[in-house]
Amino acid sequence: MTALTYSAAFIAFFSVVGPPKVLLSFADLAQYHPPRQLRTIALVSSGLAVVVGLVTGLTAPWLLQLFHISTPALQIAGGVIFFIYAVGLVLGLHFGPAVEGQDGPDLVSGVRQLLMPYVVSPLAMTAVIIEAAARGSFSWRSTVVGAYVTVIALDLVCVLILDRVLRNTHHTTIELLSRLLGLLLAAVGVDLVLDGLSDLGVAGIAR
Repeated sequence: MTALTYSAAFIAFFSVVGPPKVLLSFADLAQYHPPRQLRTIALVSSGLAVVVGLVTGLTAPWLLQLFHISTPALQIAGGVIFFIYAVGLVLGLHFGPAVEGQDGPDLVSGVRQLLMPYVVSPLAMTAVIIEAAARGSFSWRSTVVGAYVTVIALDLVCVLILDRVLRNTHHTTIELLSRLLGLLLAAVGVDLVLDGLSDLGVAGIAR
């Protein structure tokens, strides 16, 4: 990823953790959680996403140095993990805790179910670190974090506005959309791995 401007960072984060991805996760939760609890889950998850993004983005250069991680290695690792998650979506496998059939799904289980696709998405954290570490200035890291937080805020607004629609969405529709999204995200994961291999100078990797 090439860090250029706030808008470029915003577009990068929108593609990996924007409403199209998050709304599907919330739509699945909306089938089993009451409206008030669903809104609380949205607020708590958004708060956690902001905290993780702030810490990761502002400390990106030191994180890479501390763990002796190169940018290409980070791209490959994030791409592999993201690819595995995407394949799970395509095959209809759910990595979060099963909530269907429970009389009263609790708040903690709802937030936990969103940890992978929303708060600790491998591709989102990879994007934050790579973008933030692209320049050495604190002002640029602040710009990257600002773009990330803006996308999280947009996600939250979309979820709260479309709350009723999400609750009335048929489960089959959610499954179909999830598998389609999984196919697209799998391609993004492969693309990220290829970027990492290319940066490492692996022969035959061309974009």
